[in-house]
Amino acid sequence: MAGALDGIRVLDFTAVMAGPFATRMLADLGAEVIKVETMKGGDQVRARPPLRDGKSRYFAQLNAGKRSLACDLKNPAMQETIRKLASQCDIVVENFRPGVMARFGLDYETLAKTNPRLIYCSISGYGQQGPKAHSPAYAPVIHASSGFDMTNLEYQDNADKPATSGIFIADVLGGTHAFGAIQTALFQRERTGAGQFIDVSMLEAMVGMLVYETQTAQQPLDQRRPLYKPLRTADGFIMVAPTSPGNFLSLVKAMEREDLADDPRFATNADRNRNWDALLAEAESWTMKHSSAQAEAQLSAKGVPCAVYRNVTEVMEDEQLAARQAFTTLDDGAGQFKVTNPPFKMSNSAAHARDHMPALGEDGGAILHDILDLPDDEIETYRSQGMML
Repeated sequence: MAGALDGIRVLDFTAVMAGPFATRMLADLGAEVIKVETMKGGDQVRARPPLRDGKSRYFAQLNAGKRSLACDLKNPAMQETIRKLASQCDIVVENFRPGVMARFGLDYETLAKTNPRLIYCSISGYGQQGPKAHSPAYAPVIHASSGFDMTNLEYQDNADKPATSGIFIADVLGGTHAFGAIQTALFQRERTGAGQFIDVSMLEAMVGMLVYETQTAQQPLDQRRPLYKPLRTADGFIMVAPTSPGNFLSLVKAMEREDLADDPRFATNADRNRNWDALLAEAESWTMKHSSAQAEAQLSAKGVPCAVYRNVTEVMEDEQLAARQAFTTLDDGAGQFKVTNPPFKMSNSAAHARDHMPALGEDGGAILHDILDLPDDEIETYRSQGMML
């Protein structure tokens, strides 16, 4: 099948994770994504493990399907060439600090003069305006700043400091919002013929995720909300979520504890919420007598929402994910490995990772020749003068 974004060209100035996450999804849908990188090492993630034969699979997962142009954006001649390239693109995405692209003469206002159909997306920690707009920010910083970490601390029993961070939620969330906003802008352009500027704030993406918490901050409650806790099994842990009246009845049947349905502590939803910890304790007294697999099988057979806790290696062998073709196998020249596909399927469009991992600057000459029709001798001059690889 064709890709939904076949024929769409993207100029990608992003690095690390949030921006590359967004632009890889554009590539997954068929867009031609031109990744603009520095000449000294390129995107810093190229050097991050896991590495094999000097090639980063971390980088590959975030940048599969893109082309690489490595150049000196501080050089005025190269800036002019990039402006010409942008005039032939549909989308620009960047995640520098606010103001950097303007210093290069590559900001939206400049590029839109020659390409009014351009959709230009800036992704930053705090957005393009405001007192913290120019503050440096990576995902862990945004987690702390957004209230997410302290909220999560409130939900942990006996913890005395926020949890150590290792999964970059703000990057993935910011990249996902950028991807969605770009699709919306493309749709609007079909109606109006005009492009527009998109300003994505990772901070606002994180705050927007705290739906319940933003409301209880304004209207505090007398009691803590029910929290979902891991229940011990004979050999691990299982998550059980008896949230509805039907789930509760299914749970007590699976446990062969129908007497709990008549327990006044659990008579209504409100009662169960007030006595949530007691309900989970009753459930755990049952799960501890079973292996994780046994508990999951018996609970699932009765329709109880539940799942065994698994590590990522186990998840990658999951039958459900295999049935959904959730992974694509790629080869970067150093061996085969799996990367995730987009978490959605489209009935009439290809949506999957593309099997190309660009070496730093490997596509620069072809990009300038194919799109700008530059002759080979001029491209070689760019290289000899240190403007591009």
